[in-house]
Amino acid sequence: MRAEAEARPAPRFGWGRTQVIALKGPFFWLCAFYVVYCARPEDWIPGLASIPLAKITGLIAFIGLLTSLGQAKRGFKDMPSESTFLLVMIAILYVSALLSPVWRGGAFSHTTDFAKVYVVWVLTFMLLTEISRMRRLIFIQSASVAVICMVSMIKGHSQPRLEGVIGGIYSNPNDLAFAIVLSLPFCLAFLLTTQGGLKKLGWIFSMLAMLTALFLTASRGGFITLVVSGLVILWHFGVKGKRRYLIVASVLIGSALLGVTGRPLVQRMIAVSGVQTQEDASAVASYEQRKFLMSKALEGIAKYPILGMGVGNFQIFSTAWRDVHMTYLQIAVEGGIPSLVLYVLFFASGFRNLRILRRRTKTLDAESSLFAAALHSSLIGFVVGACFAPEAYQFFPYFTVAYTSALLAMVREQDEAASPVSNPLKQSQSHSEAYARSGVLSPVR
Repeated sequence: MRAEAEARPAPRFGWGRTQVIALKGPFFWLCAFYVVYCARPEDWIPGLASIPLAKITGLIAFIGLLTSLGQAKRGFKDMPSESTFLLVMIAILYVSALLSPVWRGGAFSHTTDFAKVYVVWVLTFMLLTEISRMRRLIFIQSASVAVICMVSMIKGHSQPRLEGVIGGIYSNPNDLAFAIVLSLPFCLAFLLTTQGGLKKLGWIFSMLAMLTALFLTASRGGFITLVVSGLVILWHFGVKGKRRYLIVASVLIGSALLGVTGRPLVQRMIAVSGVQTQEDASAVASYEQRKFLMSKALEGIAKYPILGMGVGNFQIFSTAWRDVHMTYLQIAVEGGIPSLVLYVLFFASGFRNLRILRRRTKTLDAESSLFAAALHSSLIGFVVGACFAPEAYQFFPYFTVAYTSALLAMVREQDEAASPVSNPLKQSQSHSEAYARSGVLSPVR
């Protein structure tokens, strides 16, 4: 019996069954929130627009977690430094809203909408205690974006660009392209780890739909982000992972899709060199407007360097009623330079987590290593894409950092569980056995 027990494989990231069952309810509602935020069902399913699904699911998940704090392995004392950076940044944004020189009420309302990300971030970190749970949340995000792409192409089949087809966070074609690029590495990781031909075909079809939708957005920033993120993921999976077929397939499929559906994108990419058609004129006008907005953002930062002008108020200040198409300028002009510093530190923490994980290759199994590589690609795609789009208040990048924090916490907890020093019961038993062998303790007759 003892030999059989020793032969059993050690469980992967996680802890006892009692705690897992205790947090089953909060995790269910966290999954429901991810579905609502990522799939936006109220924007394309009739009858759901009047129901505040995100608020309901998020509130129930948070209440469930509070009632289970005594049984959860992680608590607020275990929060990593990146959670502090995010919390302090949100606090500064609230102060900026209250002292805004432009519109206090609007800034306060927008900050409150964004502040939900901290609740979701804390829930994600506390509840992702097993790799299967992290896989489930990433699955929800990736599958939701794939569904959104299919719905967008069906509803916007007659439009030259996928613009305003889906509401909310996907109404802007640049935002849709950004969400696609951040989720594509996860889809490839699922393709490589999923068993079964039909499931693999499903992920292949999903990635084809996402790439097609990205080209149909004609987003220049999205395309540049795709190239950078794609090179990183192909380095991890194709070169280091010795799957050279992925490189060949990616080049062939990407080129074919670009040739079939990428005409508007190609025209917008080359339009800045000269005006030839009406579409080219529109692209040039967009380029000139972005330069103007960046100039206005720098002017706003110089005028309000400490607290900025409040979340969402740059549109008013710009006189063009547009966001500046650079995330770093967006957070700096609306939240001040201190907010920008905390913003950079927050995402730098995600890279630090991944750097630590890469040093623990013996601890990570094959599946976890693949998802760690996908997270690395997604984060690099974000920091590059942030130079071309106003994504400071979208939740997807924050989800990615939460995944890195939770995965690192799982690895450390596994190391502690495997260390004899971390288990007082085993340590006391080993001391007793040593005393007995030395004759200090005599067996009871």
